[in-house]
Amino acid sequence: MNNNEIISGRDIVIVGQQPWDVEIGSNCKDIALEMAKNNRVLYVNSPLDRITLLKRKNEEKIKKRIDVIKHQQNSIVPIKNNLWNLYPDELIESINWISIHSIFKYFNKKNNKKFAKTIQKAINELQFKNVILFNDNDMFRCFYLKEYLKPAISIYYSRDFMLAVDYWKKHGEKLEPQLIAKSDICVANSVYLANYCKKYNANSFYVGQGCELEPFNNAKNTATPADIATIHQPIIGYVGALQNLRLDIHIIDHIATLKPHWNVVLVGPEDEAFKKSTLHSHSNVYFLGAKDPIELPAYINSFDICINPQIVNQVTIGNYPRKIDEYLAVGKPVVATKTEAMSIFSNHVYLAESKEAYLSLIEKALEEDEERLQNERKTFAASHTWENSVKAIYAAINHSFKK
Repeated sequence: MNNNEIISGRDIVIVGQQPWDVEIGSNCKDIALEMAKNNRVLYVNSPLDRITLLKRKNEEKIKKRIDVIKHQQNSIVPIKNNLWNLYPDELIESINWISIHSIFKYFNKKNNKKFAKTIQKAINELQFKNVILFNDNDMFRCFYLKEYLKPAISIYYSRDFMLAVDYWKKHGEKLEPQLIAKSDICVANSVYLANYCKKYNANSFYVGQGCELEPFNNAKNTATPADIATIHQPIIGYVGALQNLRLDIHIIDHIATLKPHWNVVLVGPEDEAFKKSTLHSHSNVYFLGAKDPIELPAYINSFDICINPQIVNQVTIGNYPRKIDEYLAVGKPVVATKTEAMSIFSNHVYLAESKEAYLSLIEKALEEDEERLQNERKTFAASHTWENSVKAIYAAINHSFKK
């Protein structure tokens, strides 16, 4: 079997943390849409738990789930050709508050059994056979699905280091390594996470990340936003949420302090740490606030240099930095904090290991920028599609099950 061969004609069940009706963008939904081009796909919403029912019972989305559980609405909803969405018709218990791990595992297995029951009914109704089970980072509710559903292939998809979050860390420190180990294949959207999975499962692969870059590809044709038009160059810019958990305020402060003739423009909502920071005392630091996503390409196009002054911690170290692709799709020079996850960008991004390095690399980027480099950045970003990411998942399957 060729490792690059596209898998087609298979039945795939996708489970994970994000339901189909989630408002924000979802890796897993994009993967489902891509897989459904050549396979039949059942996208399973996470089951309704009792605490969510009690707290949000008046929300329309929860009412829909209640109706399904009461068998007043169909649990299987067609999305498009070859793609269905399953609303589980079982209510599970909220158990993460349980501190004794053995007791948590007991009730988690009961939850898994109920969840598997509703999935199996849908598998039978759709006449799925020889199923590929794809688990998007759900280490609790899907821990026993391999045992209960008995798929032909089980895949664990790691796209965030979930153990940095207290909710998942509590029991996940024990369960996730076990789930990774017993999965047939693990795939990850960053090099860091692929190496993390490889500690527990040799069949672990980096499969990249898809990005929706079309709006950024056309950024050159956008008008300069009014609130940045009067700011003189060079403009050192950042687009995204301004959160102390993810960004290093000291790096930004260092740039603004030592280079007063540079203007630092920050586009995005601020958390309390940013609101109270000394950055607001600099005359060359501009906070432009949150913007509609459709406006962001125009702001990036107005920057001379784009930065990602990421703090290195458990939350950030393994994350795929999607904003880097957006910067590069516009052709802009990028200076970013060096991490293992950033290694794939090393030929197209200036990687800084200190606040001092940010200064020298921004100067270098300003001096070196030219049309050839801009085109190379755009070409590199354009390779990060969901089509290519799913092909890499197929290659991982083919490599692990080659005949």
